[in-house]
Amino acid sequence: MKYSDDLMDINNNLQLASVVGVLCAITSAVATVYNAEAAYIFLAILIGNFLALKVDGIHHIITLIVFAIISIAIGIPELNLVILLICILAALSDEIGHEMISKITDNKFLNLFFEYRFVMKVVIFALAICGVFNIWIFVCFLLFELSYVIAGMIFEKVN
Repeated sequence: MKYSDDLMDINNNLQLASVVGVLCAITSAVATVYNAEAAYIFLAILIGNFLALKVDGIHHIITLIVFAIISIAIGIPELNLVILLICILAALSDEIGHEMISKITDNKFLNLFFEYRFVMKVVIFALAICGVFNIWIFVCFLLFELSYVIAGMIFEKVN
């Protein structure tokens, strides 16, 4: 979604932002319906971003609709609402912290912590250590997060 967001926010290219967003929705929805741990993560990110008012463009709405249609049509695995709530709060904290922390403090650690959205990483790691999630889900989540950063770097080089 990082690439999609940059396409819209920087290049104002709704069509390409929507196409990239739909590709993200499809891959995220497929992971969501086939793996409960992925469902926790992707649903939490979606709901956290929605609550943080980050679903703020037509490309986001299109992406959300595609994700919802696939997830509902195929079916989301049964989830523990407490675990889902923990993940949602982590995602929401990341989004709010990402936007607000630099306005509140000059603390380098806190600024880096929220710049790279570490709340969710810490929570997923804790859930893996506690045996709620498989440790490989944590590794996959780190790779997912790394791809977000790389997408931003690629966008900057290409544009």
